[in-house]
Amino acid sequence: MPARLSRTSLSSTVLLAVAILSSRASAQGVFVTPIPNAPFSGVVNIERTIVRKDGSVMQLKSTREVARDTRGRVHNELRPLIPVSSTDTPEVMSIHLYDPQTRISTEIDVRKRTFWTRTMDHPPSTEPPSIRFAAPDGNAPPNEFTKQEDLGIREIAGVPAHGIRETQTVMDADDGKEVVITDEYWYSQDLRINLMTKHSDPRKGITTVTLAQVTRAEPDPAFFEVPQGYTRPGPQAGTEKSN
Repeated sequence: MPARLSRTSLSSTVLLAVAILSSRASAQGVFVTPIPNAPFSGVVNIERTIVRKDGSVMQLKSTREVARDTRGRVHNELRPLIPVSSTDTPEVMSIHLYDPQTRISTEIDVRKRTFWTRTMDHPPSTEPPSIRFAAPDGNAPPNEFTKQEDLGIREIAGVPAHGIRETQTVMDADDGKEVVITDEYWYSQDLRINLMTKHSDPRKGITTVTLAQVTRAEPDPAFFEVPQGYTRPGPQAGTEKSN
């Protein structure tokens, strides 16, 4: 019986982790800006601590590969969160590709071996959406609810990054007590991306996203192409990607 309960608990944890990561993928990865002439590749490490309603804590982790070539094309993976005690490597669930020159966004479902594309109707963003003030020349707008602290410059994965910490004090809706929420952003002006972000809310937990193993060389061109043998779903089913 204890073994069965253990397997059930582990299965529930993994399923919850997948749901969390799938629904909040953009918030739990590195937004890779599609800018030219700044190629790199790296590994994103995600650590998440979730505080449950009963006060217990669930610790999860994940990893994913990201890359950008000289043309500004982007490769970004999605993998599920798994228990921090696991020695497994999370499998790739999907891959997002983007070409700023054509504005074509491609979503690849690795498990189903399918892909679909769409042309974006707006120019690509050249800065992370969550923070645009961590660059040395950035200026945050005044906000009476948020306190901002300059954390200076430090190296992350061998790349200089400028840190900003934002602190908010809010009233908890349940008990009316003050809750302090903090966000850290470590921004690389060279790569034009956040190398690390950390969100902390004592009611919900902590999420830390860090870019590691950064290589400034040109990535493999295959990183930015749909793998051979993948097909389009729906009305165009049967259309196979071939080289």
